Amino acid sequence: MPVFRLTDKLIFPDPELAEDGLLAIGGDLSLPRLLLAYRSGIFPWYGEGDPLLWWSPPERALLRPRGLHLSDRTRRRLRQRPFEIRCDSAFEAVIDHCSRVPRPGQDGTWITAAMREAYVALHRAGHAHSVEAWRDGELRGGLYGVALGGAFFGESMFSLEAEASRAALAALDARLRAWGFTMLDGQLPHEGLMAYGFQALPRPLFLAELAEALRLEGRPGNWAER
Repeated sequence: MPVFRLTDKLIFPDPELAEDGLLAIGGDLSLPRLLLAYRSGIFPWYGEGDPLLWWSPPERALLRPRGLHLSDRTRRRLRQRPFEIRCDSAFEAVIDHCSRVPRPGQDGTWITAAMREAYVALHRAGHAHSVEAWRDGELRGGLYGVALGGAFFGESMFSLEAEASRAALAALDARLRAWGFTMLDGQLPHEGLMAYGFQALPRPLFLAELAEALRLEGRPGNWAER
């Protein structure tokens, strides 16, 4: 399995060369490189103390417009509007909460200090966004990700009480549909995402849909103002 070593040159190998998902090692988390990575169907994922690793999995978890599945119980609960939904009002708090969420089978977090700094920079540049569920003035759940063209790349979510993260996901889905986005990327397929209606898409099909999504205008900037 070839794994490429990146240099200072702003370029990535063809993502189709990532046989088992791992494509490249090295490089940096600069704004131009991250934007190029996402536009190419590549994302960084590594642990504290590990080298910077870049991935393009053979299958991607993808949610299309109107494809979100929520249980009847959750839908009844959300119809009561238990949370105030905000966007981009507490991006750094959301990413900090996500970094502390215990995850089965994972020791520690991939949201390292360097990753946090990089995504905060993406947020300040208008490309990374948070959707937040608030109750009584307290942040109770949310998610964050990267938006380019008509694609939203979900990174992580957290919940401090039942339904809070689902409320944020439902709000994100509604906003993406209203704005004409065509895809929500969940990165690696797993049971939890499949329960929400995500589909496991082979990499060639994912890359083809991504290319079409990137032709759309997109919604850069602060989403709190939209």
